[in-house]
Amino acid sequence: MYKLIAIDIDGTLVDSKGEISEENKLAIKKAREKGTEVVLTSGRTPQSIEPIAKEIGANNYLIAGNGAMVFDIKENKVIYGKYLSKKKVLELIKICQENDIFYNIYLKDKIVTETIDYNILYYDSENKNVAPERRVNIEIKNDILNFIKKYEGDDFLKIAICEQNKIAFERIVEILKNMKQISFLDMKQRTVKTIKSENGNKEIAYYYTEIMDDEVDKWSALKFLIKKLKIKKQEVLAIGDNINDEEMLKNAEMGVAMGNSYPRIKEIANYIAPDNNSNGVADAINKHNT
Repeated sequence: MYKLIAIDIDGTLVDSKGEISEENKLAIKKAREKGTEVVLTSGRTPQSIEPIAKEIGANNYLIAGNGAMVFDIKENKVIYGKYLSKKKVLELIKICQENDIFYNIYLKDKIVTETIDYNILYYDSENKNVAPERRVNIEIKNDILNFIKKYEGDDFLKIAICEQNKIAFERIVEILKNMKQISFLDMKQRTVKTIKSENGNKEIAYYYTEIMDDEVDKWSALKFLIKKLKIKKQEVLAIGDNINDEEMLKNAEMGVAMGNSYPRIKEIANYIAPDNNSNGVADAINKHNT
């Protein structure tokens, strides 16, 4: 039996409708009853993760911003944080604006954007189909640059960049490769999201990356939590589907990729579970946390 199970949210725990199946909830409940710590590890903000964590009974800790933050739910406080500096955020905003690239900024309690498009369009669509407490807090600012200049906090979790044109996206990636004090997701293929509306579902596809501090990844945050909980990496099971899950799947004793995972994630996994519409999380827990 594993002492800690780390679970990604989008594309992993939730299905394409943004819902958690009863099978997944039951498997998590049984794992917790055995004494296993269950921790959600997501690129989302803590504000967006916490209601989902409570829904599955994972009420102790959560990992947000791809590992930029570990949040103690019971104590309602950040216990680990690795943020982008304001100077670096302003530099990245300037690059995006000069190259006419869509971007948005993830803070502790919200996502700041100038328009509803790409990943923000997906969250906005999801917000309309989930309970109020599950909604992502999206704030539209006419001038993000000016907002950030005046912003007094330091909780810059990450910046998301989206682009439909492959050449324009690759140009930005080349710029990012030459920058210091950042890490970013090296996504080679387009992201496809399902947007729900009154007229039915439609898919949107775009190239996408996320920029964090250079010390940020989900496994680094998990290492902090492992040490705090006094357990070993050999006692960790990790489940994910995307590039931001790569380090935790490679380093956990049991790394599980969902059936809908990026090919690269499947290649490094110890086990491939069914996809997120087929109770893949339940399958992984029931098979490996015995």
